[in-house]
Amino acid sequence: MKQYLQHHPWQVIEEGFHPEYHEVSESICSLGNGRFGLRGNFEEDYSGKSLRGSYFAGVYYPDLTRVGWWKNGYPEYFAKVLNGVNWIGMHITIDGERLDLAMMKPERFTRTLDMEKGILTRTFDIRPASGGILSFSFERFCSMADPDAAAIRVSITSEGYKGQINIEPLLDFDVHNKDSNYGDQFWLRVNEAQDEAYSMVSAITKKTDFTVSSFMHADVRHNGTKLREDKSFLTKMKASHLFMTEMKSGDQLVLEKTVIHLSSLYVAAEQQHEEGRKKLQEQVNLGYESMRNKHIEAWKNIWDGADIVIDGNVSAQQGIRFNIFHLWQTYTGADARLNIGPKGFTGEKYGGSTYWDTEAYCIPFYLGTADPRISRNLLVYRYLHLARAIENAGKLGFKNGAALYPMVTINGEECHNEWEITFEEIHRNGAMVYAIYDYIRYTGDTSYLLEGGLEVMIGIARFWSQRVNYSEERQAWVMLGVTGPNEYENNVNNNWYTNYLARWCMQYTLEQIEWAKQHHTAAWEKINTTTGFNDAEARDWTERIKGMYLPYDEKRQVYLQQDGFLDKELMHADQLPASERPINQKWSWDRILRSCFIKQADVLQGIYFFEDHFDLQSIERHFDFYEPMTVHESSLSPCVHAILASRLGRSEKANEMYLRTSRLDLDDYNNDTEDGLHITSMAGSWMSVVRGFAGMKVQDGILQFDTHLPEGWKGFSFKIHFRGRFLHVVIGQSGCQVTRQQGDPMDIMVDGERIKL
Repeated sequence: MKQYLQHHPWQVIEEGFHPEYHEVSESICSLGNGRFGLRGNFEEDYSGKSLRGSYFAGVYYPDLTRVGWWKNGYPEYFAKVLNGVNWIGMHITIDGERLDLAMMKPERFTRTLDMEKGILTRTFDIRPASGGILSFSFERFCSMADPDAAAIRVSITSEGYKGQINIEPLLDFDVHNKDSNYGDQFWLRVNEAQDEAYSMVSAITKKTDFTVSSFMHADVRHNGTKLREDKSFLTKMKASHLFMTEMKSGDQLVLEKTVIHLSSLYVAAEQQHEEGRKKLQEQVNLGYESMRNKHIEAWKNIWDGADIVIDGNVSAQQGIRFNIFHLWQTYTGADARLNIGPKGFTGEKYGGSTYWDTEAYCIPFYLGTADPRISRNLLVYRYLHLARAIENAGKLGFKNGAALYPMVTINGEECHNEWEITFEEIHRNGAMVYAIYDYIRYTGDTSYLLEGGLEVMIGIARFWSQRVNYSEERQAWVMLGVTGPNEYENNVNNNWYTNYLARWCMQYTLEQIEWAKQHHTAAWEKINTTTGFNDAEARDWTERIKGMYLPYDEKRQVYLQQDGFLDKELMHADQLPASERPINQKWSWDRILRSCFIKQADVLQGIYFFEDHFDLQSIERHFDFYEPMTVHESSLSPCVHAILASRLGRSEKANEMYLRTSRLDLDDYNNDTEDGLHITSMAGSWMSVVRGFAGMKVQDGILQFDTHLPEGWKGFSFKIHFRGRFLHVVIGQSGCQVTRQQGDPMDIMVDGERIKL
C-alpha cells in the first residue's frame, strides 16, 4: 500500500511532491463531468514520468484484432478509449527557462482534490536562479453545471523576484495513446482557427468519425491590468497565445483559461464551430467566479442526495466520499447511450466502456442515490444493444434470437481480445437480468418489462437454454467450458455461479412472461410478435430449470466453485508470503490456474445476489470455506465479502473489507492505480455501508434495515431515494433512526421491528 496522502473528510491532500507516485496522484486527482474528463496532469510542462490523458464520453477507436482462422466468432477489434486534446496545457517560462517540476525543485508543494466542490488545486514555490521566490497557484474544474465547459485559473506571485515571466496557454490535439502500436495516432486534423485570446482546434477519429472541437479563451492580468497577447501560434492541430511581462516583487500575474468541448455525439461536426464560439463567449461573459459558483452549487445538489457521513473514522469517511465523487464524475445518467467504464475518465486500460460491473455494482448505487430514471437509463442502454447481442450470439452459433451480451463493449459489439473473457465468462449475461430484477424489486416500477426488459430477458434465457447440454452420465443439464467471476480459473465445467444464475434467469423470465400475459395482454402480444416466444420454449426451459446440475460437496455441505475444485491443494491466502503477492504480478498464469486461490467472489457472488435463497448457517459455511482462499486481487471482490461479513456479524472482517474497497485506489492496494481508478468497483464501497453495515434490502416490497455499527465508528448516516420517498437514515450507538423527508407515509422494518414513517 501507498499511504502518502493525508486523511481528511472532504479532501485528498498531497503535502510535498512525490514524483515516484506521480502517476498514482494523476489518477486519484482526475476530474470529469459525465461528458468529458482528464487525469490530474500538471498544466505546465513536466518531463518526469507521467500518463497524460484527456477523454470524451463515447469516443473510441476500433483497434483491429488479428487472429487465426480457427477462432471463428472472435471479436474483430479491441475498442480503445482515446486520449484526446490536451486542453489544460501551457508553457510557463521564468527568465527563458521553462517551468518543469522534474527539473526544478518545488518548495511547499501541496496538491488538493476538494471532493465537496469538485475542484483540483495545486500550490508550490520556486526559487529562480536570479533570486527571490515565485509562488504558484493552480485551480481547475470540469463544470457540472454545463457539461461542455471547463476552466483553469493560474496565479503567479513574486516575493523578491524580478525578471520576465512568459505564459502560453495552448490547445494540442497532436496526442497519442499510451498503448498505441508503433506510435499510431487515432486523430486526423479537421480545422484550426484563432483570433485575439481565442483559439479552436478540431479533429476527427479514424474509422469511427467522431469529431471533437475544443475552444479556448485566455484572459491574463498583471496586477489586475489586462494584458494583450504578444504572439499567437496556429499550426496543425495546435494553437496557443503567448503573454510576456516583467515582474517585480509583490507583483501578481493571473491567467484565467476558459474551455469548451463539443463532440459530434451531441453537436454535428458542421455546427461545432459556430456553436462552440457562442458557448465559449457565454462562459467568458459569465466569468470565472460565476462559472465556479454554479459548478459548486451543482455538486452541492449531488452531495445532498448521495453523501454518506461517518462519525469517528476520518479514513473511512474520506474513502467513501472519494468513491461517490468519482462515480458521479463518470456518469450522471443524462444519456442512455453512455455507460460506466471501468476506468471512467482516469486512464486507458481496459478498453471499452461497459462491463457487467454496471449491472452488478453500479445500478444499486444509483438506485439509492438518485432519481430512478438514471438507473433505468442504464437498463435502456442494454435494450438499445439487444440486436447486437443477438448478432453476437449468432457469430458463436446460437439461434432463434438467443442473445449474448458482450463482456466489453462501447456500441453493443464485443470488443474484448482475451479468449477466456470473450467466450467463457458468460455469466455476465445473467447480470443483465439480475439488474432488471433488482430495479423492479427496489423501485416497484414494472413498466420497463413491457418497454424492452422482457425482450432482453427472453433473448438471454434463450442463450442459456442453448448453452447447456444434457449429460447422460450425470442425468442432468450441464454447462461446459466457462469462466466464472473468479478469473483465476479458466475453461472449467459447471461453474456453480454460472449454472445457478442461468437457471434463475430462465425461471424469472418465465414468471415475468406469465405476469405480462395476465396483466398486460396487449403489451405481451406485441412483445410476443417481436420475440416469437412459444409454449414449446417454455417447456424446454422448465426441463432445464428442474434438471440443472449444481456441484455440491456433501461432506462440507457447500456448493463447489466448479467440477474438480477439490482436486486442488487447498490452502489459505494468509499462508502466501508477502513477497509473492499480488500473485497476478508475481506468478505465472499456469501456476495461478492450478492454484486454489480465488481472485474475487464467485460462489459468494451468487450467495450475495440470492441471499434470501439460503439460510444463515449455509451462508456462514460458504463464507468460511471460500473467503480464506480469496486474494481479493479484483477491485470487485472486497465489497461482496464486506456485505456478507456484516450479515454474519463478523465485524472485524467487514471493517477490513470495507476499508479495502473504499480505499483501494487512495492507498493503491493492488499496485495498479497509476493506470487509472477502479471506477465501477467504487459503487461497492457505498454498497458495503448501505447494504452491509446498514443491512438495507427490499423483501416483499418492504424496505428493511438490519444494522451493524462498525467498531471504531461513533455512527453513520445517509439519504436514499425509495419509491418516491426521500429518507434520512441515522445509525449510532443507540440504534437506527429513519426519517421520511419527502413523499407519502410508508412502513419499514428496522432491526426486526415494523415502523411507520
